[in-house]
Amino acid sequence: MSPKYSGGFTLLELIVNVAIIGILAAIAIPAYINFRDKAKIAQAKSYLHTIQLAIEQLANDTEKWPGPQNVGVTADKEIWDLSKDEAGLVKTNGGFPNWRGPYMQSVPKDPWGSNYFFDPDYYVKGVKYAAIGSFGPNQCCRNQYDSDDVILLMPTQ
Repeated sequence: MSPKYSGGFTLLELIVNVAIIGILAAIAIPAYINFRDKAKIAQAKSYLHTIQLAIEQLANDTEKWPGPQNVGVTADKEIWDLSKDEAGLVKTNGGFPNWRGPYMQSVPKDPWGSNYFFDPDYYVKGVKYAAIGSFGPNQCCRNQYDSDDVILLMPTQ
Protein backbone atom coordinates (compact mmCIF):
# COMPACT_ATOMS: atom_id res chain seq x y z
CA MET A 1 0.00 0.00 0.00
CA SER A 2 1.50 3.36 -1.05
CA PRO A 3 1.08 6.49 1.10
CA LYS A 4 -1.47 8.98 -0.15
CA TYR A 5 -0.43 12.53 -0.93
CA SER A 6 -2.14 14.77 1.65
CA GLY A 7 -1.62 18.10 -0.17
CA GLY A 8 0.29 19.83 2.69
CA PHE A 9 3.72 21.44 2.73
CA THR A 10 6.87 19.60 3.62
CA LEU A 11 9.10 20.90 6.39
CA LEU A 12 11.67 22.02 3.84
CA GLU A 13 9.09 24.03 1.88
CA LEU A 14 7.94 25.77 5.08
CA ILE A 15 11.52 26.68 6.04
CA VAL A 16 12.20 28.11 2.57
CA ASN A 17 8.98 30.18 2.67
CA VAL A 18 9.73 31.54 6.15
CA ALA A 19 13.26 32.47 5.03
CA ILE A 20 11.93 34.31 1.97
CA ILE A 21 9.41 36.23 4.09
CA GLY A 22 12.19 37.12 6.54
CA ILE A 23 14.42 38.45 3.77
CA LEU A 24 11.59 40.53 2.31
CA ALA A 25 10.76 41.94 5.76
CA ALA A 26 14.42 42.82 6.33
CA ILE A 27 14.35 44.84 3.11
CA ALA A 28 10.90 46.40 3.49
CA ILE A 29 10.92 47.51 7.15
CA PRO A 30 13.93 49.89 6.93
CA ALA A 31 12.54 51.35 3.69
CA TYR A 32 9.19 51.94 5.41
CA ILE A 33 10.84 53.60 8.42
CA ASN A 34 12.89 55.86 6.12
CA PHE A 35 9.75 56.79 4.16
CA ARG A 36 7.86 57.54 7.39
CA ASP A 37 10.68 59.79 8.67
CA LYS A 38 10.81 61.70 5.38
CA ALA A 39 7.03 62.16 5.48
CA LYS A 40 7.26 63.64 8.98
CA ILE A 41 9.96 66.07 7.86
CA ALA A 42 7.81 67.12 4.89
CA GLN A 43 4.84 67.62 7.22
CA ALA A 44 6.96 69.76 9.56
CA LYS A 45 8.13 71.90 6.62
CA SER A 46 4.54 72.37 5.50
CA TYR A 47 3.49 73.52 8.97
CA LEU A 48 6.48 75.87 9.10
CA HIS A 49 5.33 77.55 5.88
CA THR A 50 1.84 77.99 7.36
CA ILE A 51 3.33 79.46 10.54
CA GLN A 52 5.56 81.74 8.44
CA LEU A 53 2.49 83.16 6.67
CA ALA A 54 0.80 83.77 10.02
CA ILE A 55 3.90 85.55 11.40
CA GLU A 56 4.09 87.69 8.25
CA GLN A 57 0.41 88.68 8.65
CA LEU A 58 1.07 89.50 12.32
CA ALA A 59 4.09 91.61 11.30
CA ASN A 60 2.11 93.45 8.58
CA ASP A 61 -0.64 94.37 11.05
CA THR A 62 1.41 95.12 14.16
CA GLU A 63 5.00 95.67 13.00
CA LYS A 64 5.91 93.06 15.62
CA TRP A 65 7.29 89.55 15.55
CA PRO A 66 6.36 87.03 18.20
CA GLY A 67 7.68 88.16 21.54
CA PRO A 68 6.41 90.85 20.90
CA GLN A 69 9.48 92.43 19.40
CA ASN A 70 10.02 94.80 16.54
CA VAL A 71 10.23 93.27 13.08
CA GLY A 72 13.82 92.89 11.92
CA VAL A 73 15.34 93.02 15.40
CA THR A 74 17.57 90.02 15.93
CA ALA A 75 17.58 89.86 19.71
CA ASP A 76 17.74 87.04 22.21
CA LYS A 77 13.99 86.64 22.78
CA GLU A 78 13.01 83.17 21.63
CA ILE A 79 9.42 81.94 21.83
CA TRP A 80 9.47 78.20 22.51
CA ASP A 81 5.70 77.70 22.20
CA LEU A 82 4.01 79.63 19.37
CA SER A 83 0.52 78.94 20.77
CA LYS A 84 1.15 81.21 23.78
CA ASP A 85 -0.14 84.78 24.10
CA GLU A 86 3.33 86.35 23.68
CA ALA A 87 3.57 84.82 20.21
CA GLY A 88 0.50 86.75 19.05
CA LEU A 89 -0.60 84.16 16.49
CA VAL A 90 -3.61 82.63 18.25
CA LYS A 91 -4.24 85.30 20.89
CA THR A 92 -2.43 88.34 22.21
CA ASN A 93 -0.93 89.38 25.51
CA GLY A 94 -1.74 93.02 24.68
CA GLY A 95 1.73 93.82 23.35
CA PHE A 96 0.71 93.88 19.69
CA PRO A 97 -0.74 97.23 18.53
CA ASN A 98 -3.34 96.89 15.73
CA TRP A 99 -3.61 93.13 16.34
CA ARG A 100 -6.27 91.76 13.97
CA GLY A 101 -5.88 88.07 14.76
CA PRO A 102 -6.13 85.30 15.34
CA TYR A 103 -3.69 84.59 12.54
CA MET A 104 -4.01 80.85 13.19
CA GLN A 105 -6.87 79.01 14.88
CA SER A 106 -4.28 76.92 16.70
CA VAL A 107 -0.61 76.16 16.35
CA PRO A 108 -0.14 72.42 15.89
CA LYS A 109 2.56 70.36 17.53
CA ASP A 110 5.29 69.14 15.23
CA PRO A 111 5.06 65.53 13.96
CA TRP A 112 7.18 64.38 16.93
CA GLY A 113 4.87 66.02 19.50
CA SER A 114 6.93 69.12 20.36
CA ASN A 115 6.12 72.81 20.00
CA TYR A 116 7.31 74.87 17.06
CA PHE A 117 9.56 77.77 18.07
CA PHE A 118 10.53 81.25 16.88
CA ASP A 119 14.16 82.29 17.24
CA PRO A 120 14.94 85.88 16.18
CA ASP A 121 18.71 85.35 16.42
CA TYR A 122 19.34 82.02 14.76
CA TYR A 123 22.91 81.83 13.49
CA VAL A 124 23.85 80.48 10.07
CA LYS A 125 27.59 80.74 9.30
CA GLY A 126 27.97 83.61 11.77
CA VAL A 127 25.01 85.63 10.45
CA LYS A 128 21.84 86.17 12.51
CA TYR A 129 18.47 85.34 10.99
CA ALA A 130 14.97 85.09 12.36
CA ALA A 131 13.89 81.47 12.13
CA ILE A 132 10.98 79.25 12.98
CA GLY A 133 11.55 75.60 13.55
CA SER A 134 11.09 72.19 15.06
CA PHE A 135 13.64 70.27 17.11
CA GLY A 136 13.01 67.25 14.89
CA PRO A 137 12.97 63.57 15.82
CA ASN A 138 15.29 63.85 18.83
CA GLN A 139 13.21 66.78 20.24
CA CYS A 140 16.34 68.40 21.62
CA CYS A 141 17.29 71.20 22.73
CA ARG A 142 16.71 74.89 23.27
CA ASN A 143 19.57 76.96 21.77
CA GLN A 144 21.50 73.77 20.99
CA TYR A 145 20.46 73.11 17.44
CA ASP A 146 21.57 69.94 15.70
CA SER A 147 21.38 68.27 12.31
CA ASP A 148 17.91 66.75 12.70
CA ASP A 149 16.20 70.11 13.38
CA VAL A 150 13.77 71.38 10.75
CA ILE A 151 14.34 75.13 10.31
CA LEU A 152 12.78 77.78 8.08
CA LEU A 153 14.57 81.11 7.87
CA MET A 154 12.28 84.13 7.72
CA PRO A 155 12.68 86.55 4.82
CA THR A 156 14.89 89.48 5.78
CA GLN A 157 12.63 92.05 4.10
